[in-house]
Amino acid sequence: MKMESILLGVLLEHPSTGYDLKKYLDTHGRFLRSNTQMSQVYRSLNSMEKQGWVMHELDPRPGAQDAKTYRVTQEGATVFLDWLTGPYQPPSRFQDPELSVRLTFSGFMSAEQLLHILDTEIETRQAEIARYRNRDRRQVWAPTIPV
Repeated sequence: MKMESILLGVLLEHPSTGYDLKKYLDTHGRFLRSNTQMSQVYRSLNSMEKQGWVMHELDPRPGAQDAKTYRVTQEGATVFLDWLTGPYQPPSRFQDPELSVRLTFSGFMSAEQLLHILDTEIETRQAEIARYRNRDRRQVWAPTIPV
């Protein structure tokens, strides 16, 4: 899952400036992607614009630098929806944000698509539990300093 997926999802919900996107990632989106730099946001927006996924309009701001408001193109919407509703392979670490990002933008999915993703996640985690349930949990504890 790439930052572009998050940015496209946010832009599909509401056109935004790069600054607004960074602010979103620092607040509401902080559990989707941590420690995002402003330069990463603008680099991704520039790349997505070159690929035809987003476009921008200049918003004049008297006495300040004009702001670019980014919107998703039809091609960008297709790329995002293909990723969002495409095959879901749960990450090996359940803490990874892949599922959280998809759930964040689940409003763009049908109920069946969402249920399929949740079923896949649950089946994968149940298989992990079953695989490791009977593991040897004894650990040799031999500290090298006095405890």
